[in-house]
Amino acid sequence: MDEVYKSIFISARPKQWIKNLSIFVGITFSGWLFIPDKFLLALLAFVNFCLLSSTIYIFNDILDLSSDRLHPVKRKRPIASGKLPYPIALFIVVCGFFASLFLAMQISFFFFLICLLYSLMHFAYSLYLKKISIIDVFIIAAGFIFRVWAGAVAVDAHISVWLLLCITSFSLFLAVGKRRCEANLLEGVAAKHRESLLFYPKNLLDIYIIMFATSTWLTYALFTFSHPSAIELGKTLSIMANLPRTLVAQKWLMLTVPLVIYGVMRYLQLIYGSKKKIGLPEEVFLSDKTLIAIVALWSILVVVTIYL
Repeated sequence: MDEVYKSIFISARPKQWIKNLSIFVGITFSGWLFIPDKFLLALLAFVNFCLLSSTIYIFNDILDLSSDRLHPVKRKRPIASGKLPYPIALFIVVCGFFASLFLAMQISFFFFLICLLYSLMHFAYSLYLKKISIIDVFIIAAGFIFRVWAGAVAVDAHISVWLLLCITSFSLFLAVGKRRCEANLLEGVAAKHRESLLFYPKNLLDIYIIMFATSTWLTYALFTFSHPSAIELGKTLSIMANLPRTLVAQKWLMLTVPLVIYGVMRYLQLIYGSKKKIGLPEEVFLSDKTLIAIVALWSILVVVTIYL
């Protein structure tokens, strides 16, 4: 029984939960991160998306059983390897789906709608849309956008247009990067694992990566240029009133732009500069100390800039 529980936990892909941290984007840039009621709602939204996304991952593993067995990494997953029985996996999908929607309804009706649309989109992706080139990348990217929207709706926060464009570019950058990693890892057997990979020659993926890497840091830079100062509950430091307009907090957020550019360049270096074949993007991130340090430093600098 312990082996089954372990297999369920592995199938839930806890490493993928890092994507759900995008739930906190709305509350962070709205200046509400340290307001207890708002933070609790964002935390509940994060937990809900961890449950919902894990349910979808298990559903996808059930459908991809035969193709995953041809993959050098995915064939070790509990369902593909036979460690997690099919009936138990299906039972978890049903229970997890309805439990996540019930929890979403407790947060807000509109949050529930976003979770429902997110689920339907990914179920359609698992059943058919992943076979269609370009559409499959759009679906992967849309998952990030839905997370950000869900987090903003949960706390009733506003999302800047430039921030939304940056998130869209970044999510497409990661989605194309995922396809590039798969092209490296599955060289020679890509079509057997997923037919849509036939329509992604490496030179085309390289063009896509360049396009979205550029738009990611550029839209983020434009967002920092226009981001308003976050003043919690109408309070501000008296020294701020005496500073020149060129030195207000709105300008200080631009200090984070070089970190974003460096992070993009580091990720590209890992994809193209590594001598070994690279796995999924989240594995690339979690295995690179430099990239983790850059993201941590960016997060600290954003919080300090907005709130202090």
